[in-house]
Amino acid sequence: MLALGGGVAWAVTQYAAGDETAAAASSGDTTSGLERAVPEATPAASAVADYSMYSPEVAAQLTYASRHWNGTTSEQFGYLDENDCVNFASQTLLARGWAEDDEWWFDESGDPYAHADAWISSTAFMWYLEDHPERATPLTDDERADVEVGDIVQFDWDDSGDRDHTGVVTSVETDDDGGTRILYAGHTDPTWDRSVDYAITELHPGGVAYYWS
Repeated sequence: MLALGGGVAWAVTQYAAGDETAAAASSGDTTSGLERAVPEATPAASAVADYSMYSPEVAAQLTYASRHWNGTTSEQFGYLDENDCVNFASQTLLARGWAEDDEWWFDESGDPYAHADAWISSTAFMWYLEDHPERATPLTDDERADVEVGDIVQFDWDDSGDRDHTGVVTSVETDDDGGTRILYAGHTDPTWDRSVDYAITELHPGGVAYYWS
């Protein structure tokens, strides 16, 4: 289970006030971003699903993700064309209550290239979480039954050992045959409730999925 940090009050306050944000920043392998103004393509608050079955922290994270998964501008976080997935995932974790530290932070100027590497790069974010087991537990795709909504999914499209894309788990379902089906949201390729299996078999055959729980 992903660990929590300070900041839940920030997220809840922003949502309660109707303040909305979009997506931003990154370079390298993969990134993502947020913004305070509501992009036209962002679902209206009334269209956001009810996440009350989850903890307040995860509900805040999913609410943020559902409002900004297809946003392409952000005054606060910036936006990296073709490379904004981690910037976006980082934003959802901030909304969830994660506190910034010396290695994972965003620059308040809104310049996505000024953010910490771990904030905008999939591989750097992997290295960061490997060095901070108190924040998340690594899981392989063989352990997907242990994955929870709100966890982070990362992809290695060519099985080279780095990470090429990052998303946020939006649903964990059990199929009729007992298998586990995982859906995720993300930036760069605007995604909501996309199947992990579809991503690694149809979009990127031979790709591998990993998780941080």
